[in-house]
Amino acid sequence: MLPLVAFTGRFQPFHSQHLEMVRFALQRATRVLIGITNPEDDHHEHHPTSSHRHLDESNPLSVSQRQQLIEAALFEDGISASCWQVFPFPLDRCECWPLLIPPGTPQLVRVFSAWEREKVRRFEAAGYPPLVVEGDLANRLSASEIRQTIRTSGRVPESVPLGARELLGSWLRSGIGVLHGR
Repeated sequence: MLPLVAFTGRFQPFHSQHLEMVRFALQRATRVLIGITNPEDDHHEHHPTSSHRHLDESNPLSVSQRQQLIEAALFEDGISASCWQVFPFPLDRCECWPLLIPPGTPQLVRVFSAWEREKVRRFEAAGYPPLVVEGDLANRLSASEIRQTIRTSGRVPESVPLGARELLGSWLRSGIGVLHGR
């Protein structure tokens, strides 16, 4: 059993396949470090391998909101808080990584596209061994589709884990402006 595994993503929003990856990490490690990428609300880097990850409409939730959603999902799932830590992770600033994640910590990446292969390349080049899980495109959840469902129907789909779904739903009912773009 490894002491640590890291798992990073935008989590816009955190959905059931993200939760599945956290569980996968905890089958291999005592703790999982969950890094929220694109943490700056006013700056997102464009990447040639991803046509949307830098767009404002693809990043409607603040880093604080995403952290709350992840924590709500993990608590509801019964995963002990001693097994995880959630924090902002500047994926585009590798010089900051050692301050957040110990060098040599395996990076869990589910690969669906060229973008995830690029993440694998970056982690490996920086001395973070990738732990690659090949994704099944036929069964891939799309956070873009989840956001669109919420925007058009006002309901949070069941592909969002229960704790996060309840929190996101409460924000929508209270009129907190989430998932409507900036």
